Amino acid sequence: MLTLDPETKARLGLELATKQQEHADLDAAIHAMIETGRGDPMAVQRLKKKKLVLKDRIVQLEDLLLPDIIA
Repeated sequence: MLTLDPETKARLGLELATKQQEHADLDAAIHAMIETGRGDPMAVQRLKKKKLVLKDRIVQLEDLLLPDIIA
């Protein structure tokens, strides 16, 4: 099991919070574009792809910071 020093944990925690906020912001932007019909389909697709990349990074960070505990 990987043990992280406090500084690394803090840095990864900050990155996690930032990525989660970016993900939520992108989600809101995508919904607004779709609901108003003001976004072209290619722009919506690009935002969805960026959102997916963010989600992948969020999962990686969560795995590092919150390792599974075998009960």
